[in-house]
Amino acid sequence: MFIFLIFHVIGWSQKYTISGYVRDKKSGEDLPSANVYVEELKKGTSTNNYGFFSLTLPKGNYTIKVSFIGYGDVIKKVILDKDIKINFVLSETVIQASEITVTGERSNKNVESIEMSSYKLPVETIKEIPSFMGEVDVLKSIQLLPGVQSSGEGNSGFYVRGGGPDQNLILLDNAIVYNAGHLFGFFSIFNADAIKDVNLIKGGAPANYGGRLSSVLDISMKEGNNQTYHVDGGIGVISSRLTVQVPIKKDTSSFLISGRRTYIDVLTKPFIKGKMKGSGYYFYDLNAKINYRFSENNRLFLSGYFGRDVFSFKNSEDGFGAKFPWGNTTLTARWNHVFNQKLFQNLTATFSNYHFIFDAEQSDFEFKLYSGVKDYAISLDYTYLPSVLHTLKFGAQYTFHDFEPGSATARIGNTNFDTGKIIHYYANDMALYANDEFDISEKLKFSIGIRPTLFQHIGSFTRYQLDDKRQAKDTIQYKPFENIATYSNIEPRIS
Repeated sequence: MFIFLIFHVIGWSQKYTISGYVRDKKSGEDLPSANVYVEELKKGTSTNNYGFFSLTLPKGNYTIKVSFIGYGDVIKKVILDKDIKINFVLSETVIQASEITVTGERSNKNVESIEMSSYKLPVETIKEIPSFMGEVDVLKSIQLLPGVQSSGEGNSGFYVRGGGPDQNLILLDNAIVYNAGHLFGFFSIFNADAIKDVNLIKGGAPANYGGRLSSVLDISMKEGNNQTYHVDGGIGVISSRLTVQVPIKKDTSSFLISGRRTYIDVLTKPFIKGKMKGSGYYFYDLNAKINYRFSENNRLFLSGYFGRDVFSFKNSEDGFGAKFPWGNTTLTARWNHVFNQKLFQNLTATFSNYHFIFDAEQSDFEFKLYSGVKDYAISLDYTYLPSVLHTLKFGAQYTFHDFEPGSATARIGNTNFDTGKIIHYYANDMALYANDEFDISEKLKFSIGIRPTLFQHIGSFTRYQLDDKRQAKDTIQYKPFENIATYSNIEPRIS
């Protein structure tokens, strides 16, 4: 009897891991935040941003149920006597009935999640919200959520927890977006046809996010259909859009390109006559993404966004003309690697550029102003899943900032004026992070994290020393990458 009990305990203590991906049957795209539930244990997990899940369980027979909003459930019986890999493919559900009774139930994910006040919005949900002039707007949609305030009537900027619009961390495929609005904030830059899902964290952000005070808006682009060709688009009141998804190699790789352009300039052209003829405004967006699955353990993503607003003004009566182009450019390269069934790696390199140009001229006068910011970033992120109740995330992040607050040139007749040498401010922005999440009980979850940060103002840079009359009396010249000032901080996270 004693020997039997020993073998029983040893058998129960043996643990094995089930891991894999949850994907859309129609498009082949990974499904983030899908629920993977073990019915016998009344416990489960959810897939990460790339559709990957991992469950470490005692040896035994289990029923695994996978579900996702808008998709039919998939249930599989599993005999767990060794580590296994299994992928789940879900199909969208279509319900047809002569009479349907609809009952609503409040979603509790925002209070059940360790990330307090967290909202995950699939783009299909956003498209169901009534839109202005037929333009589906991601930023205006999140303004309908509790605790999110609009920065003005018709403006896509938003306030969270008392912070300004500039204190929201907005990410598009991990690349920072500095100005998320078109037409001075009236429309957002995010084309809903190219967006996969939207994740808003209003409080309790995990340690892998930093650099802002208010909230995190993490937006992911679609990966592209790797099963079949797919084309969709639309003609709206003020803009048209077209999205093309092409499988490069079925089940392995795909390409997506999506474009949107307004024709405000075309619609207003008949009404702009006389001395104002030639004035106008338009904006456009271009999204592209390509991904390649080398194996179940290695996958490469390349994505980019390019958008511009162009406003032009002409007055033929006095010969004055001006043009105001501004916009964002982002690029992302990401490599996903699964070391084993418990350890997931994500290596990401991003580039972000925002600029504003004012260019004016009149007869023998010209004036040009430029300002902008460029970010070059790389991050290495790991997720370790030791058990169904425990998740450990850790990594390192580095960003090189290139700030150009403003440079101006002017010409009057044959005389040229400028502000001198174009001033750039360079900085290193570094962070390490670790975040540990674990379930104490069915109703109690705990998360603790730490994020040490380091910010360095570096050269090349010229510092002027001023006298009492504010006149330069001396200069200090810093060489490229020479340290000028260093600021450090340790940010604890607990929820």
